[in-house]
Amino acid sequence: MSTFKNLEQLFALGKITRREFIERAAALGLAAATSSLFFSKPAQAAAPKKGGRLRMGLSGGSTTDSLDPATNTDMMMQLLIYGQLGNSLVEINHKSEPVPELAESWEASPDAKTWTFRLRKGVEFHNGKTLDADDVIWSINHHRGKESKSAAKTLVDPIVDIKKDGKDTVVFTLSGGNADFPYIMSDYHLVIMPKDSKPDAGIFTGAYILKEFEPGVRAFVTKNPNYFKSDRGHFDEVETLAISDVNARTNALKTGQIDVMNRCELKTVRFLKGSKDLQVMQQNGTKHYTFAMRCDTAPYDNNDVRMALKYAIDREQLVKTILRGYGVVGNDHPIGQANRYHASELEQRTYDPDKAKFHLKKAGIGKAEFRLHTAEAAYVGAVDAGVLYKESAAKAGISVEVVREPNDGYWNNVWLKKPWCAVFWGGRPTEDMMFSTAYKAGAPWNDTFWNHERFNKLLVEARAELDEKKRRSMYVEMQRLVRDEGGVVVPMFAADLSAATRKIAHGPLAVNYELDGFRAPERWWFAS
Repeated sequence: MSTFKNLEQLFALGKITRREFIERAAALGLAAATSSLFFSKPAQAAAPKKGGRLRMGLSGGSTTDSLDPATNTDMMMQLLIYGQLGNSLVEINHKSEPVPELAESWEASPDAKTWTFRLRKGVEFHNGKTLDADDVIWSINHHRGKESKSAAKTLVDPIVDIKKDGKDTVVFTLSGGNADFPYIMSDYHLVIMPKDSKPDAGIFTGAYILKEFEPGVRAFVTKNPNYFKSDRGHFDEVETLAISDVNARTNALKTGQIDVMNRCELKTVRFLKGSKDLQVMQQNGTKHYTFAMRCDTAPYDNNDVRMALKYAIDREQLVKTILRGYGVVGNDHPIGQANRYHASELEQRTYDPDKAKFHLKKAGIGKAEFRLHTAEAAYVGAVDAGVLYKESAAKAGISVEVVREPNDGYWNNVWLKKPWCAVFWGGRPTEDMMFSTAYKAGAPWNDTFWNHERFNKLLVEARAELDEKKRRSMYVEMQRLVRDEGGVVVPMFAADLSAATRKIAHGPLAVNYELDGFRAPERWWFAS
């Protein structure tokens, strides 16, 4: 990455201030470039306007979708529940910082084991009930316990007790210290609901009120007149359409049937950028594409098999061909350059057919054929990525059969079930959240079913470690363990590319999740 590109990314992530960016760029003789960066974005300059009907065409919808926030797995429901209907205690801003949402403040004990959250007063649910501590306790408990099927279960497992201290204060006691606990409370599953309500009733505190919902097809919401954020929720109505096919989404945007689309087809990005009526938004964050191997299933229970497949993929080719350069190579762990403790010191794994052959021979399984399950539902280009993987693996004497699965139901019928499949991950704001969600032993979304004693021990210790140097060394070791012993191939980190009509305006984009941290419907507005 060039020096200027690196500066751009640091600024976009909020790692350096505007002044620091300009000073460093000027030192490089790049003053002209800085002016274009700051002044070429008129869509961000205008003050927010109220009104209008936002129409979004999104991938990631399924007929099995539910309004229960514990179960949402992909874009359609994440944008609906987290970006339109609900709120968590904490929000992540465009600088990747935790800021108050339903909680107005919080404080921790010196050992970070006890956290006290004071709730915002006067917040109303869509049914008119006033938010209080009982609602928060009930909502978080929905994700706890042995019977919970929530994807956030591992995030809240360290909570040993939740109690109220008056109607507007909630006290969390953890099994061990966690310096990142406010980030945990921002998770998009941990949306607050009224106590004793049906989790799939769609009643929350958010900017919009649900009027119509057909799973995997459409959702329609209207503005919440009592929303507690006066500077958010600018649209009168929002219609969300599930459009799985990227070409159909693109055509819908070009013909004015929708205002916003996610996950652009990279082949068409330059044409979209060239349109006077459209704009492309790019977020360089934590999104990564993987090929997950189940470590509890032969032959992937053999680490030499896993290593052979890691060396058998041409990462550079995938970034160039599948991402069209809108991304960077991955190093077989989920912590990207946008993360605080990214292990840049780890040697980058590269395509090496000879090493792949060595590990396959060491595994002693002969000429096995590996079935790689893919679908465009996993991510745009997943099927083509599988074909390229097959071709590069063949040069190492490894036979890969690419199995194209139906888009509908992919996340219910293929992911977590097939021994080897293509997976999309949006990433998480912190290392602990990412590792706890997808790599902790027994986690519902541990899609490699990996169980590593040393890793599990470090996971608990690192979240409680308050010494910055020690904490970083722990997370670096965890990244190395996943890279060298885990069951995931992480060939690439992808920029988030969405597109919209020029009428759409927005502020600085958050990078923690797609479409402004899943908050586009709440944060954006029509400029004209």
